[in-house]
Amino acid sequence: MREDAVETSTVAGIDVGGARKGCHMVILQGENILSNVRRMTPSEMLRECLKFDVKAVGIDAPCRWAVAGSGRLAERELARQHIHCFATPTREQAKSSPSGFYDWMLCGEQVYHAFATAYPLLSSREYAGHRVSFETFPHAIACSVLGRETVSAKRKLVERRKILETVGVDSAVLRSIDAIDAALCAWTAGRLVAGHAKSYGDAAGGYIYVPDVSGQLSHPG
Repeated sequence: MREDAVETSTVAGIDVGGARKGCHMVILQGENILSNVRRMTPSEMLRECLKFDVKAVGIDAPCRWAVAGSGRLAERELARQHIHCFATPTREQAKSSPSGFYDWMLCGEQVYHAFATAYPLLSSREYAGHRVSFETFPHAIACSVLGRETVSAKRKLVERRKILETVGVDSAVLRSIDAIDAALCAWTAGRLVAGHAKSYGDAAGGYIYVPDVSGQLSHPG
């Protein structure tokens, strides 16, 4: 079942990868994909968003580093809902990691920095109508739509593609899980603009936003 009201705001979603993988970005206007690009620099993605007059950008990367001795409230709140996410370290821990595991988070930091002037980070629970960037991530999006008990890591490609199909986005042109995840982040940006998103966390540690479907969508079968 499609949503009763189709949002027409132009929004973007960015799936952040490490230096080798790069980022993937999808721009949506309502259900329509206007742009589907990969391996752009943060500055290039910003220019693409400005070209299409994007209102909100959902980014799949932490918007704040942890403070030494304590994690982020958003991550603790998600954990209480049994929604798993990678624990964000301090910036010093990320940079000193010998495995390079946190390189994608450092790349995310570069994205937020590049977007900061034109799309400042949303630092309140409510969206006020101006251009913003914000943190989200596909697993939490899927949990919000499907219910946590139905989300399978082995089936994430199938399940996430079906979510997009349910809301009317043509997923056939999205050839990778990265593109699908970017589209989910963009769709969540549309929900945020429409006033149908919920947040976890606080201003100090950064908010994480997910779509609030509240019975408006049927579960993909």
